Amino acid sequence: MIRNNLSILVADDMPLSCETIRGALTKNGYHNIRIANTANEALALLATHPADVVLADWIMPGMDGLELTDRIRQQDEENNHYTSVILFTAKEGIENLEIAFERGVDDYLTKPVNERELTARVHAAGRIAALQNSLLDMTQDLAASNQQLQEMATTDPLTGLSNRRYMQSHLQALLAETLARGGAICVSIVDIDHFKNINDTHGHTVGDEVLVAFAKRLNRAVRPTDTVVRMGGEEFAIIMYYADAARINPDIFERIRRTMSQRPIKTSVGDLAVAASFGVCVYTGTDTAQSPENLIECADQKLYQAKAEGRNRIVY
Repeated sequence: MIRNNLSILVADDMPLSCETIRGALTKNGYHNIRIANTANEALALLATHPADVVLADWIMPGMDGLELTDRIRQQDEENNHYTSVILFTAKEGIENLEIAFERGVDDYLTKPVNERELTARVHAAGRIAALQNSLLDMTQDLAASNQQLQEMATTDPLTGLSNRRYMQSHLQALLAETLARGGAICVSIVDIDHFKNINDTHGHTVGDEVLVAFAKRLNRAVRPTDTVVRMGGEEFAIIMYYADAARINPDIFERIRRTMSQRPIKTSVGDLAVAASFGVCVYTGTDTAQSPENLIECADQKLYQAKAEGRNRIVY
């Protein structure tokens, strides 16, 4: 069923192309459509009022569709919102699509655009945005509801992530699950590189801004079933459980690492570039005497190795 109130933004430097898209969407029941002829104009419109779906040309002067997607994701991160992004492209080859999806694009359409395909993909994108925003709202409401009950005991007050105390109990439960049912646990310790320089240069208030933004970005980069923990200071942890140990893919951490440093973090003193080092340890249930402390120590040792080898890398 068409959502007549779906907010759509079309960004293309070709006015005729914009009007063609608007006409096709209007014909199929969409009426809340805005037009931008540059990426900067699109961002200005989104800052005024968010959209559910953005349709953007990949190739535009000044700022292309991938750069626009980066900026949209930054806005979404700041506004607790999700925007579905569809790029129009004449590019061919799976490599280009992999790049687009890594940068946060949800879908793509090849030119010339087929009207029926356009309508179908916009409809699907609208459903994705609605689900994601519903989940974001639900998460925000649940966090507020549980604030008085759980945050003091198991949540880091600065970032809102779980704390080390929760990590210990969660790992203990996962170890029991792994011993009983099989599978694997993956623990990664993550450390923001050269964080002391940020505190020394800009002060601890700005340092806290970086920690909060980094925590949000890290939490968004993992699966919904994964747990992100603030260990203390600039050190975080990711806990993953796999029912099938064969499904563990070390490349997932490389994707997360790139995500963390892909865009600078906005602070009160301007944009600050960040990068992080990762130490990863995997447990597959072979050692019945394994403990949370041993897993954490294993990941810590891998982290120290990553930092010793030059930082901004993963030791697995």
